Amino acid sequence: MQIDSHQHFWGYDPAEYGWIDDSMAALRRDFLPTDLQREIQAVGIDGVISVQARQSLAETRWLCTLAAEHPFVKGVIGWVPLTNAYVKDDLETLAHCHTLKAVRHVVQDEPDDQFLLRDDFNRGIDALGDFWLAYDLLIFERQLPQAIEFVDRHPYQTFVLDHLAKPRARDHQLEPWASNIHKLAERENVYCKLSGLPTEADWREWTEHELSIYWEVILHTFGPRRIMFGSDWPVCLLAANYRSWYEVCRRFASGLSADDQDRIFGGTAIEAYRLTTDH
Repeated sequence: MQIDSHQHFWGYDPAEYGWIDDSMAALRRDFLPTDLQREIQAVGIDGVISVQARQSLAETRWLCTLAAEHPFVKGVIGWVPLTNAYVKDDLETLAHCHTLKAVRHVVQDEPDDQFLLRDDFNRGIDALGDFWLAYDLLIFERQLPQAIEFVDRHPYQTFVLDHLAKPRARDHQLEPWASNIHKLAERENVYCKLSGLPTEADWREWTEHELSIYWEVILHTFGPRRIMFGSDWPVCLLAANYRSWYEVCRRFASGLSADDQDRIFGGTAIEAYRLTTDH
């Protein structure tokens, strides 16, 4: 089964999606399951994982509803208030949502680069294990040192790094991102998504070759058994359409064995998120 491990849905409301600024005008409309289904069918993707795009319990519940209505939505990565002392109560209210597989906080937008190390946030992470939930790391590359220390506090928690920690591809910078990725990848409870690269590069001028350098780093550090394909649709549309990014990723992986390619385009996501593939 081919899985897209990272995509978003929203009914666009400027008050709710303030992060979609003027430079992202193409995203200022609804993006719903029927829109995505056409894209994935065209390239042979069987299922997707829907990721939160705003930090609200209401959106998490809405994504769970969409997953119940559309069988190709195999999993949900939602949001819960992890810094709240009563976060376990919120997780209990979501326990009926069997497609909720992970949670995420938009750490990249936190003004404090030490946010990941806050005691209240880490107590929230500790609560996830009781519900068999993974945690998605959404950070900028400058936050990788804190992410390494954070992961070390939770050796039994499954983590998934979104968008390769957003390397500075637009500036063609490899370090210190590459060195820090190497350190993070030494933690075997961390997976990595091959997603979000075109929008970290020049949206109009990026080339497959310049992005392949970042691909080579994660391939040699995480290895194919801990890498998973993600489209980041519809955000990817700022720099690449669905098919073009999928085909770039296929070419990246083309020199690998069939088993390794199966891991990147399905097996890794199924393992990391404990997906039920017959949903």
